[in-house]
Amino acid sequence: MHQFPDYFGKMMIGCTGSKVTVEGLENIPKDQSVLFVSNHQSNFDIPLLLGYLNKPIGFIAKMEITKLPIVPGWMEQMHCVFMDRSDRRQSLMAIKDGVEKLKNGHSLVIFPEGTRSKGSQMGEFKSGSLHLATKSGVPVIPIRIEGTYNILEANGNRIKPANVTLKVFPPVYPEQIGMKDAKELTNYIKDIIEQY
Repeated sequence: MHQFPDYFGKMMIGCTGSKVTVEGLENIPKDQSVLFVSNHQSNFDIPLLLGYLNKPIGFIAKMEITKLPIVPGWMEQMHCVFMDRSDRRQSLMAIKDGVEKLKNGHSLVIFPEGTRSKGSQMGEFKSGSLHLATKSGVPVIPIRIEGTYNILEANGNRIKPANVTLKVFPPVYPEQIGMKDAKELTNYIKDIIEQY
């Protein structure tokens, strides 16, 4: 199931002519699920993560994606979770669903900014999605994406080759560092990603 997304991700990035540098893959635990927490620069972030993390992943995705043809079916097979941020009740149910998926061995990716920054400057990290980590007990893997916005968004939405870096930081174990509060953990993770 995850071989096609891996191929698709590498193909999408490859078609742009971009060069990808990956650092820190050795920081990803191979035998357990994790919660990847990443900044979000571009529409090309998702293909980048699918193609270069070398671990099966699902995403916490906007509910609007369910209206697209074909894509939602694939995402469900990848154990993605759809969240409607405008509906608090649905958001809480989505968090609960995500926690169960993490506990059942499925790794997930979240973009706490909630939308693309379209540049190097990171936006505010919303703390709600970090409940996935505090309630599931899985390690958090901070990720820094740099340069994907230069493929598309910085060029008036015309594709151009770019130099892209994917940096994977060592895992953070919230319980071991005494962080049970999602907001505190969110700020801690953002600091790691920003300092790169």
